Amino acid sequence: MAAPPSTVALILFTLMMSGADATWCVARSDASDQTLQRALDYACGSGADCAPILSDGLCFLPNTILAHASYAFNSFYQRKAMGPGSCNFAGTATVAKTDPSYGSCVYPSSPSTAGGGTGTGTGGASTTPPAIYPPPPPPPPSTTAPFPDNGIGPQVPDQPNSGGSKEILVAVSFLFLLPCILQAL
Repeated sequence: MAAPPSTVALILFTLMMSGADATWCVARSDASDQTLQRALDYACGSGADCAPILSDGLCFLPNTILAHASYAFNSFYQRKAMGPGSCNFAGTATVAKTDPSYGSCVYPSSPSTAGGGTGTGTGGASTTPPAIYPPPPPPPPSTTAPFPDNGIGPQVPDQPNSGGSKEILVAVSFLFLLPCILQAL
Protein backbone atom coordinates (compact mmCIF):
# COMPACT_ATOMS: atom_id res chain seq x y z
CA MET A 1 0.00 0.00 0.00
CA ALA A 2 1.42 3.39 -0.99
CA ALA A 3 1.75 6.19 1.52
CA PRO A 4 -0.80 8.99 1.21
CA PRO A 5 0.46 12.14 -0.57
CA SER A 6 0.38 14.11 2.70
CA THR A 7 2.75 11.61 4.33
CA VAL A 8 5.16 11.76 1.39
CA ALA A 9 5.08 15.57 1.42
CA LEU A 10 5.71 15.65 5.17
CA ILE A 11 8.66 13.27 4.86
CA LEU A 12 10.19 15.34 2.05
CA PHE A 13 9.73 18.54 4.02
CA THR A 14 11.33 17.01 7.13
CA LEU A 15 14.33 15.81 5.12
CA MET A 16 14.83 19.26 3.62
CA MET A 17 14.60 20.96 7.00
CA SER A 18 17.01 18.57 8.75
CA GLY A 19 20.14 20.29 7.38
CA ALA A 20 18.78 23.83 7.36
CA ASP A 21 20.28 24.75 10.73
CA ALA A 22 23.78 23.34 10.17
CA THR A 23 26.65 25.70 10.89
CA TRP A 24 30.39 25.51 10.38
CA CYS A 25 33.27 27.38 11.97
CA VAL A 26 35.74 28.84 9.46
CA ALA A 27 38.77 31.10 9.59
CA ARG A 28 38.23 34.77 8.85
CA SER A 29 39.89 35.85 5.61
CA ASP A 30 41.06 39.10 7.23
CA ALA A 31 43.06 37.35 9.99
CA SER A 32 46.85 37.52 9.81
CA ASP A 33 48.80 34.36 8.99
CA GLN A 34 50.68 34.63 12.30
CA THR A 35 47.47 34.80 14.36
CA LEU A 36 45.89 32.00 12.31
CA GLN A 37 48.98 29.84 12.85
CA ARG A 38 48.75 30.25 16.64
CA ALA A 39 45.02 29.45 16.57
CA LEU A 40 45.64 26.45 14.29
CA ASP A 41 48.29 25.14 16.71
CA TYR A 42 45.82 25.53 19.57
CA ALA A 43 42.96 23.77 17.73
CA CYS A 44 45.14 20.83 16.67
CA GLY A 45 46.59 20.49 20.16
CA SER A 46 43.23 20.79 21.92
CA GLY A 47 41.03 18.17 20.34
CA ALA A 48 40.49 19.00 16.68
CA ASP A 49 40.97 16.16 14.20
CA CYS A 50 43.80 17.60 12.12
CA ALA A 51 44.65 14.37 10.26
CA PRO A 52 42.74 15.45 7.11
CA ILE A 53 44.98 18.54 6.74
CA LEU A 54 48.24 16.58 6.98
CA SER A 55 50.12 16.07 3.70
CA ASP A 56 48.37 12.73 2.99
CA GLY A 57 44.90 13.94 3.99
CA LEU A 58 41.93 14.78 1.77
CA CYS A 59 41.88 18.40 2.98
CA PHE A 60 45.61 19.16 2.65
CA LEU A 61 45.11 21.10 -0.59
CA PRO A 62 45.02 23.98 -0.91
CA ASN A 63 48.07 24.06 1.31
CA THR A 64 47.36 27.41 2.98
CA ILE A 65 47.11 28.45 6.60
CA LEU A 66 43.62 29.86 5.94
CA ALA A 67 42.29 26.58 4.49
CA HIS A 68 43.95 24.40 7.15
CA ALA A 69 42.78 26.67 9.97
CA SER A 70 39.21 26.57 8.65
CA TYR A 71 39.17 22.78 8.73
CA ALA A 72 40.77 22.57 12.18
CA PHE A 73 38.51 25.30 13.62
CA ASN A 74 35.42 23.50 12.35
CA SER A 75 36.58 20.14 13.70
CA PHE A 76 37.15 21.70 17.13
CA TYR A 77 33.78 23.54 16.97
CA GLN A 78 31.84 20.39 16.06
CA ARG A 79 33.65 18.22 18.63
CA LYS A 80 32.76 20.79 21.29
CA ALA A 81 29.10 20.45 20.22
CA MET A 82 29.10 23.99 18.80
CA GLY A 83 29.27 25.30 22.37
CA PRO A 84 29.58 28.99 23.26
CA GLY A 85 33.07 30.28 22.52
CA SER A 86 34.10 27.20 20.53
CA CYS A 87 34.32 29.25 17.32
CA ASN A 88 36.35 32.25 18.36
CA PHE A 89 40.07 31.47 18.25
CA ALA A 90 41.11 34.96 19.34
CA GLY A 91 38.76 36.55 16.83
CA THR A 92 40.16 34.68 13.83
CA ALA A 93 37.05 32.53 13.25
CA THR A 94 33.40 33.02 12.38
CA VAL A 95 30.31 30.83 12.19
CA ALA A 96 29.03 30.26 8.66
CA LYS A 97 25.77 28.78 7.39
CA THR A 98 27.32 27.84 4.05
CA ASP A 99 28.98 24.43 3.86
CA PRO A 100 32.71 25.01 3.19
CA SER A 101 33.27 21.43 1.95
CA TYR A 102 34.91 21.07 -1.44
CA GLY A 103 35.82 18.12 -3.64
CA SER A 104 36.76 15.16 -1.43
CA CYS A 105 37.24 17.40 1.62
CA VAL A 106 34.08 17.15 3.70
CA TYR A 107 33.73 19.41 6.72
CA PRO A 108 31.81 17.82 9.60
CA SER A 109 28.42 19.47 10.08
CA SER A 110 27.49 18.09 13.49
CA PRO A 111 29.09 16.60 16.58
CA SER A 112 28.06 13.13 15.39
CA THR A 113 29.99 13.52 12.11
CA ALA A 114 33.07 15.10 13.71
CA GLY A 115 34.62 11.83 14.86
CA GLY A 116 38.32 11.28 14.26
CA GLY A 117 40.01 9.60 11.38
CA THR A 118 38.11 10.84 8.33
CA GLY A 119 39.94 11.77 5.18
CA THR A 120 43.42 10.46 5.90
CA GLY A 121 45.68 8.22 3.95
CA THR A 122 46.37 6.21 7.12
CA GLY A 123 43.48 3.79 6.81
CA GLY A 124 41.13 5.94 8.85
CA ALA A 125 43.29 6.11 12.00
CA SER A 126 43.01 9.44 13.74
CA THR A 127 46.33 11.15 14.28
CA THR A 128 46.67 14.55 15.85
CA PRO A 129 49.86 16.40 15.00
CA PRO A 130 52.03 17.83 17.74
CA ALA A 131 51.03 21.15 19.27
CA ILE A 132 53.39 22.99 16.92
CA TYR A 133 51.68 22.46 13.61
CA PRO A 134 54.14 22.74 10.73
CA PRO A 135 53.34 25.84 8.71
CA PRO A 136 52.97 25.42 4.96
CA PRO A 137 55.70 26.82 2.74
CA PRO A 138 55.26 30.46 1.74
CA PRO A 139 53.24 31.08 -1.43
CA PRO A 140 55.11 31.81 -4.64
CA PRO A 141 55.88 35.50 -5.24
CA SER A 142 53.21 35.75 -7.95
CA THR A 143 50.42 34.91 -5.48
CA THR A 144 48.97 38.12 -4.09
CA ALA A 145 46.08 36.74 -2.05
CA PRO A 146 46.55 34.28 0.82
CA PHE A 147 43.61 32.26 -0.52
CA PRO A 148 43.31 32.42 -4.31
CA ASP A 149 39.77 32.26 -5.66
CA ASN A 150 40.38 29.44 -8.11
CA GLY A 151 37.31 27.41 -7.19
CA ILE A 152 39.33 24.94 -5.14
CA GLY A 153 39.04 25.07 -1.38
CA PRO A 154 36.48 26.26 1.10
CA GLN A 155 34.53 29.39 0.42
CA VAL A 156 35.35 31.63 3.37
CA PRO A 157 32.62 34.18 4.10
CA ASP A 158 33.49 37.84 4.50
CA GLN A 159 30.69 38.35 7.00
CA PRO A 160 29.60 36.15 9.90
CA ASN A 161 26.54 33.98 9.25
CA SER A 162 26.71 34.49 5.51
CA GLY A 163 24.75 32.24 3.25
CA GLY A 164 21.05 31.79 3.07
CA SER A 165 20.87 29.56 0.02
CA LYS A 166 19.54 26.64 2.09
CA GLU A 167 16.81 28.84 3.53
CA ILE A 168 15.77 29.89 0.03
CA LEU A 169 15.80 26.28 -1.16
CA VAL A 170 13.68 25.19 1.80
CA ALA A 171 11.19 28.03 1.25
CA VAL A 172 10.85 27.34 -2.48
CA SER A 173 10.53 23.60 -1.85
CA PHE A 174 7.87 24.23 0.77
CA LEU A 175 5.92 26.43 -1.62
CA PHE A 176 6.15 23.67 -4.20
CA LEU A 177 4.88 21.07 -1.73
CA LEU A 178 2.17 23.25 -0.17
CA PRO A 179 -0.48 22.44 -2.85
CA CYS A 180 0.19 18.68 -2.34
CA ILE A 181 -0.24 19.05 1.40
CA LEU A 182 -3.42 21.10 1.07
CA GLN A 183 -4.88 18.72 -1.48
CA ALA A 184 -4.26 15.77 0.85
CA LEU A 185 -6.15 17.51 3.64
